[in-house]
Formats: sequence, C-alpha cells, structure tokens
Amino acid sequence: MTWLPADFVHPLRVPLPDGVHHLRPIREADAPLDYPTVMGSREHLWSIFGPAWGWPAETITYEANRIDLARHEKEIAAHQSFNYAMFDSAETAIRGCVYIDPPERVGADAEISWWVVADRVGSELEQALDALVPAWIAADWPFRQPRYLGRSISWQDWQALPAV
Repeated sequence: MTWLPADFVHPLRVPLPDGVHHLRPIREADAPLDYPTVMGSREHLWSIFGPAWGWPAETITYEANRIDLARHEKEIAAHQSFNYAMFDSAETAIRGCVYIDPPERVGADAEISWWVVADRVGSELEQALDALVPAWIAADWPFRQPRYLGRSISWQDWQALPAV
C-alpha cells in the first residue's frame, strides 16, 4: 500500500497510562472475547458506526465476526489497515478498539476512529483512550494529516466529503 512507507513497522503493544489496559492488533483468535464485547455494546456501537459503516449489524453471528477478525488480521499483516483491540492486562476482556485506515475521503492521509464498551462510556478509561490515540498517532505513525472520525470531523460531515 502506498499510504505507509515500505519500512514502517506497526506497534505491537501500546500501554495505556493506567498500567492495566493496552492496545494490540486484533487476531482471529480473539473472537471468543470480541463477539460478546461487540454484541454487548451493539446499540452504542451502532450509534457511532452504523450510519457510515452499517456495523455492527443486529444479526451478526459469531462465525461472521470470526471471519471479520480473520480479515482484519490479514489486513494488518499486509499493512492495509489496522484494528487494535484494547485489552485488560491479562487479555481476558476487550474494552474497546481503535481503527487506523487509509483515507476513504479526500483531505487526509489516514482515518482513525475508536470506541469503548458501552459501560465504560464517560469513564476514566474512555478519557485515557481519547487522550492516548492522537498522541500515539503523532508519535508512532507516519501521518501528516490524520483525520479523527467522529472527533475532529463529524461522521455526517465526513460522509459528505468526496471519495478518494
């Protein structure tokens, strides 16, 4: 992909300041944790991503979710896009995700979005992730004009932009 330098190495683990949670690239093997996390926060996630991405569908199955995670894992390996899950220290629970994608709309060199599970909305964990993501992107990624979907631009305004 031309959106990243050929020699770029993506981070494999990103600790959150709380010392308890961390980000790491999601894998197909995470499906047993990811599926109940997504479905348990489905209404919250739909309110963020549904109009733009149609995700997560009300009818998504465990198998469809597993296949989706396998696709994400392959995209990460190929540096096509990145999905980082936010885990507790023992990796027994997923508390959110961060997506780093090539731009779909003009005016940016990457599009980044993230979420926390519904029961952590408004919490210190969400505030920590909100602070971490832009700082991490600035420090560890080669982007000059990242766009933070739903934050630096509304989803509605993003959808109105011309496609790349």
